[in-house]
Amino acid sequence: MKIADVCAFYTPHGGGVKTYIDRKLALGASLGHEVVVIAPGSHDHVELRPGGGRIVHIASPQLLVDRRYRYFDDVAAVHARLDAERPDFVEASSPWRTASIVAGWQGSAPRSLVMHADPLAAYPYRWFGRFGSRETIDRSFDLFWRHLRRLGERFDCVVSANRHLSARLLTGGVAGVATIPMGVDPGLFSPVHRDADLRRDLLARCALPESASLIIGVGRHSAEKRWPLVVDACLAASQHRPIGLVLVGDGRDRGRLVRHIGNNPHVHLLAPIADRLLLAKLMASADALIHGCEAETFGLVAAEAAASGLPLIAPDAGGASDFVGDDNGELYAAGDASAAARAIGRLLARDRSRLRAAAARRAPDTPRIDDHFAALFRHYQLLAMPLRSAA
Repeated sequence: MKIADVCAFYTPHGGGVKTYIDRKLALGASLGHEVVVIAPGSHDHVELRPGGGRIVHIASPQLLVDRRYRYFDDVAAVHARLDAERPDFVEASSPWRTASIVAGWQGSAPRSLVMHADPLAAYPYRWFGRFGSRETIDRSFDLFWRHLRRLGERFDCVVSANRHLSARLLTGGVAGVATIPMGVDPGLFSPVHRDADLRRDLLARCALPESASLIIGVGRHSAEKRWPLVVDACLAASQHRPIGLVLVGDGRDRGRLVRHIGNNPHVHLLAPIADRLLLAKLMASADALIHGCEAETFGLVAAEAAASGLPLIAPDAGGASDFVGDDNGELYAAGDASAAARAIGRLLARDRSRLRAAAARRAPDTPRIDDHFAALFRHYQLLAMPLRSAA
């Protein structure tokens, strides 16, 4: 089967979507499929990948809010590329303009909307959550829900990677919802990578001794990641025990985050880590991972931490919460720094060796990305089968 993925969120600068796309291209051919990713780029060109698969870049303007990303502004160019590719199945990976572009294509191939973004959780719920319930906010943003319901009618399926988002979509009347969890790179993240010297070095960067607790956070510096909340929660929890916080990432909000941290010597910022093995070592060497974002559609960082045997502190909504159990972590009320501080305190008050042992036992059960793509492609084949039979 030939699958065309119209992916507005792909950027060569990195991020979870790039990790996802890279693995998809590598795995597609081995599963007997040809995967073509159509992405906005600086200029028109085709990028061939070893082992099969291509990324077709269409010249597109930069997003003003984050110039690492671009957006499709030429509908005819995207439709012409789909016409030229003649795919058996088409994906759209954004519920915004890209979904409308794919829905409006006149080709006969079945198509899916993959929810790589949860705009309501990323924006309105975060902005207005202090003033009303999610139900109240949903009523105020019924225009977007009507948009999602129309997309559900125009697509053959809507793919969600976590149970919270799937439940909300179904409650909101969106048709064709299928929950297909994503996963981590096979054979990379593991408790065996724990490195006492690396842990000691990271704590020293936080001006703390080896006896302190090391908490890490990984992700881009943008408002929906809630890093100021994470910093405030760790600062409050450190009134009772020494805590070093290491944040890995970069982004448009870096300056604001640096100002929020101020002169706190116990918070250390690391640049994004492109070396995946080094990231796996860092994951396995910390004492816990903390997550602030409730808008994650899957929670890849939380999954990688879980596969590394790392205890988790996560909000009680969004994809990251799927990896937190009673024995390996703590949940807190999303968006509440005081609740996050209490969750940190509860986790660090536990017996450390028993907690890590429980997290390590869970590690092999973390979903693998290869299983996600195998399930996704099977689902697409089932949807395409009636059309093939008719042809």
